Amino acid sequence: MWQVVGHERAITLLSNSINTGRLSHAYLFIGPHHVGKMTLAMNMAQALNCIGTEKPCGSCPSCQRIAEGKHADIQILGTNGRNEISIDQIRELEHAATLRPFEGQNRVFIIDGVENLSTEAANCLLKTLEEPPPYVQIILLSANERMLLPTICSRCHKVEMRPLPIASVEAALIERLGASLEQAKLLSKLSAGCPGWAINAMRDDRILSQRSEQLSSLLQLSRAGQNERLSYAALVANQYSRKKETVKELLYLWIDWWRDLLLACADCRECIKNVDMEDSLVLEAKSYKLNSIRTFMHLLQHTIESLDHNANPRLALEVLMLNLPQEKGG
Repeated sequence: MWQVVGHERAITLLSNSINTGRLSHAYLFIGPHHVGKMTLAMNMAQALNCIGTEKPCGSCPSCQRIAEGKHADIQILGTNGRNEISIDQIRELEHAATLRPFEGQNRVFIIDGVENLSTEAANCLLKTLEEPPPYVQIILLSANERMLLPTICSRCHKVEMRPLPIASVEAALIERLGASLEQAKLLSKLSAGCPGWAINAMRDDRILSQRSEQLSSLLQLSRAGQNERLSYAALVANQYSRKKETVKELLYLWIDWWRDLLLACADCRECIKNVDMEDSLVLEAKSYKLNSIRTFMHLLQHTIESLDHNANPRLALEVLMLNLPQEKGG
């Protein structure tokens, strides 16, 4: 049984390909963080090695060992806390791909965050993508297709995974995890249609606590002086050198906040994402002009894109901090 929430079209495509034996040698799952790419990839790995009747059955020894991360023929590659996936990791994959399956029917390699491949690693991967052995499946996961080499994309069957309707995430939280209606409404809104984030937040209270702290810091910065803003920019830039994705998530959180301020200014409160902070948003919205909010949102998006293209993190973040919107009359 496929465990991924939603994405029925992708499930049907992959299931039919497995059942008919018409598999591509490599797949590229494209979609935002936490939308379900890894869950779908793990389900596919289970289906390719399942010994049950319905594939994946989820209960046979093979499915269970894959779910527990103990299957010898399933390998997941990622940045492992670094900023990129190295050529050594891809060379290890190349070598492992020459070996026949040890305990299953297929060897499956999942590369999480393939946009983080170093230039050398990306070029090295091309060789394996061209003609992998028939018992090898390669699944690439990416949140940013624009950062990938066109030659990598052209060698894979692309599967797009878009954010789910908020109602679908809400229903899944209630039905699968027993969330209360109030809890499900809040988390589904904050998830922006990415159920993985909502599930993680439901299981780990620290996620919502961290979000509250980050938004509190943003409110303080809006009223802070230039020196405080520049100090904060330096702090975040230093963090970016170690954890790129953490900083990007912070910037996307800011985009959501300023978008909600824009909606509050326009009296569209029913569309606000941060529903638990609606009163604060309505109050804050009175302090800003619509144009200043829109301009800053464009700058936030531009900053993220600049960082993706290796802009100097400290300089980009300092420009961002110095352009925080001024309150009316400020």
